[in-house]
Amino acid sequence: MTDERENFINALVDLDETKCIELLKQRVAAGEDPGIVLEDVRKATDIVGERFEDGRFFVSDLMMVGEILKQIMEILRPLFETGDMEDKGTIIIGTVGGDVHDIGKNIVTALLEAEGFTVIDLGIDVPPEAFVSAIKEHKPIVVGLSGLLTEAIESMKETIDAISAAGLRDQVKIIVGGGRTDLETMEYTGADAWSDNATSGVTTFRKLAGVE
Repeated sequence: MTDERENFINALVDLDETKCIELLKQRVAAGEDPGIVLEDVRKATDIVGERFEDGRFFVSDLMMVGEILKQIMEILRPLFETGDMEDKGTIIIGTVGGDVHDIGKNIVTALLEAEGFTVIDLGIDVPPEAFVSAIKEHKPIVVGLSGLLTEAIESMKETIDAISAAGLRDQVKIIVGGGRTDLETMEYTGADAWSDNATSGVTTFRKLAGVE
């Protein structure tokens, strides 16, 4: 990894907003692949998540990271525009109950919107019944359950169980996502797919939605 990429990651982890955005603009001006930038954002957010779980970061720190992320996505989003803005369907996404991380979710949301999907973002710490209500109201083709904490996996399972209990499971595809998710998580929670990476996660959303 180049020094520029490491400096960018460190600036985001250190909550150095000015330096982070300055380095981002330099990378964009140099014509760097925005996908690589997103990969660096993911690496930084993994570190942030670890620090939060270790008690070195607090909710206020997560909120600061979220604010920096919004600026990052405002700069990167136009680079992902495809020009084909035909509505490809509705997707519901949210961070599951007990988890307040929204960094990865926000990245995925921005990319999905750039792809032409209508995204209903339920926010953070979303209880199972809120997902159930949103599915009934918006009738999405895919539901994304996000979480960064290890404890979020249990919340994901509870949410999918609630969707099943409401008789809605066969109406939607469900993807679980976050730094702690893997194939075992997918099987345990009863999801249809999983992703620990925003860019590959969007590809998975497309496949679940039947968009190739």
